[in-house]
Amino acid sequence: MVKIMSNEMPFDIRKIMEMIPHRYPFLLVDRVLEIEPGVSLKAYKNVSINENYFQGHFPGLPVMPGVLQLEALAQAGAVFVMGSFDDDDALDEKLFLFTGLNKVKFRRPVVPGDQLILEVTFIKRKLNIWKMNGVAKVDGQVTAQGEFSAAIVNKGDM
Repeated sequence: MVKIMSNEMPFDIRKIMEMIPHRYPFLLVDRVLEIEPGVSLKAYKNVSINENYFQGHFPGLPVMPGVLQLEALAQAGAVFVMGSFDDDDALDEKLFLFTGLNKVKFRRPVVPGDQLILEVTFIKRKLNIWKMNGVAKVDGQVTAQGEFSAAIVNKGDM
């Protein structure tokens, strides 16, 4: 396993933004803590009251939408897949797109001030389709989990 130490930042926000196309307000991975290419990844999202979705979800009782927890896991999965390739140049014209969700469960709310830990584990790969298990946690408690699949596609085919 490659453990990312705090003084080494190959997977800080700048590196993440090189790997996936998401940007504010939709970039939901702040830092990668650990990666074992082809096996697993651990990252986090700091949840702030300044997130735009808290204005309406819910006024006076801010809760991070479950679908955004799944999106954070999917983005962590994209970083995992992109970080699992040796040849970064081969991925320059590629996108990582959701193709399915299974066995999704929401376990507890995520609120401002929480640090959402994102854990992605490889299940299988067939051609350009990757299947992964994702678990989101706050303070060691599962908030959301599920299996998701995604495809690596050419940007020019979009």
